Amino acid sequence: MSNEEAIAQEQMLVQLGMQLVEAAKAQDLSLRLLGAIAFRVHCPTHKHLEYAVGRWLTDVDLACGVKDVDKIIKLFQSQGFVENERVRLIHGNERLIFDHPNGAHCDVFVDRLHFCHDVWFKGRYDADYPSIPLAELLLEKLQIVGFEPKDAVDSFVLLREHQLGDGDKETVNVGLIAKICADDWGFWKTIHLNLDKIDEFARKGDLPVSDEDRNDVLAKTAAIRKRLDDVPKSFKWQMRAKIGTRMPWYRAVDELTRD
Repeated sequence: MSNEEAIAQEQMLVQLGMQLVEAAKAQDLSLRLLGAIAFRVHCPTHKHLEYAVGRWLTDVDLACGVKDVDKIIKLFQSQGFVENERVRLIHGNERLIFDHPNGAHCDVFVDRLHFCHDVWFKGRYDADYPSIPLAELLLEKLQIVGFEPKDAVDSFVLLREHQLGDGDKETVNVGLIAKICADDWGFWKTIHLNLDKIDEFARKGDLPVSDEDRNDVLAKTAAIRKRLDDVPKSFKWQMRAKIGTRMPWYRAVDELTRD
């Protein structure tokens, strides 16, 4: 696929994603973008860095609340999508997949991502629009064991585009991330490992960015790391920390994707 074809496909997918979210909003339904498409929508100033490394959109990922699942299914059907009912037989109301005759593919995660670590959206749909909040968007990447360059570039772009803070309005809510990690040593550990990988990626110089861009992201990963380390930890966290890496601290994704 040429760059021109990839950009045309991306424009189609972004338009489709926004169309679905806006149709849900009109019905007061909790449907929000996540995944690569959400990074594109939230990072207009720096999304060109994604293109520079060939990071193109291939589908539309979304999140919704369990209370809205039946209405979300009807909404997709009204837009010409066909549900993959086999997926719902396997996952119940935790995950939905829809395909469109035009080739578009949509994956809908219900109230959480359930991969190496859980990233919950429940109770957070009103914190941002049209995507899940930035903290959860970053956690979507930082929960990955087996963090890849595509995850590093997404994280770099998100951090370069936004400030850190304790709120959600165009801000990465580091206070929320620290609170989650204060009770979960495993998540804390994985995030630390991936912050180190973002730093390594930033320093390698593979991205066409200035020293100012790199230094900005490195300062933000250091600030996140400090917040995670400084927050008081629960008794549960401290007990798990004593075991350390002698036992797995994350969920094996292969166990989740096996049919």
